[in-house]
Amino acid sequence: MSREAFEEAVSDALDLIPPELTAHMDNVVVLVEEEPTPEQLADGPDDEPDLLGLYEGTPLTDRGDWWAAGSLPDRITIFRGPTLRLCTSEEEVVDEVAVTVVHEIAHHFGIDDERLHELGWS
Repeated sequence: MSREAFEEAVSDALDLIPPELTAHMDNVVVLVEEEPTPEQLADGPDDEPDLLGLYEGTPLTDRGDWWAAGSLPDRITIFRGPTLRLCTSEEEVVDEVAVTVVHEIAHHFGIDDERLHELGWS
């Protein structure tokens, strides 16, 4: 799958998020990268050998008065290389990207991996 098609799959996955939720997303950017950096791998979950996505920032539930409007945006990064290696078809890539996008946006809202696993989004 080309980078352009992969980015379109990420965009389509974002379009699946209900507007009622996206209206509450605050100071967050969604990026596509080819591979995670060594630092991102170190920050990712220990039980995931292939990091498909990563949320880096301060969840909405943890923001207090100290969190200022001048803060850098939170980052949701979706990794193309690991996703393509995991999936065997374009349809599977599209499905996996959708799950990964939802999973990482959930982290922005303060939902942890344990709860996401319970909900079937891990």
